[in-house]
Amino acid sequence: MQSGETDAAQEALMRFVRNFGLHQPDRTPCGQPLPVSEAHAMVEIAREGRIRQVELARRLRLEKSTVSRLVTNLTGRGWVHREAADGDGRGVLLVLTDAGATAAARQADARRDRLAALLDRVPEDQRAAVVSALQILAEAAVEPS
Repeated sequence: MQSGETDAAQEALMRFVRNFGLHQPDRTPCGQPLPVSEAHAMVEIAREGRIRQVELARRLRLEKSTVSRLVTNLTGRGWVHREAADGDGRGVLLVLTDAGATAAARQADARRDRLAALLDRVPEDQRAAVVSALQILAEAAVEPS
């Protein structure tokens, strides 16, 4: 890749991060008053129904201690319940409470609405290309194991 492409990509990505609100650590880009890492955790727990805490750390690419604090915050909000994993005395399963499921649904609706509004501002004939480019960029960002 040429230096000009790298510079243009960097500038565009930085502008997107700022304009979309991804740089605000205590508020999701869709306007929810929740740290972004907690919002991502809620998505994963809601998606799975129940998930091991160590698996959540792997998916979020965060240290176990960071996820432990994050889960403690979600538990304090009354959104997540910890359970012992079957057959594993040290394993911890995370499950959304009823209030957590409601909060996760509210966040999903807000996220969907925000993205729909954003895509509505992209010319219709370019939307598929934008979505494809985001998918390609997301895959390219995965670090080899």
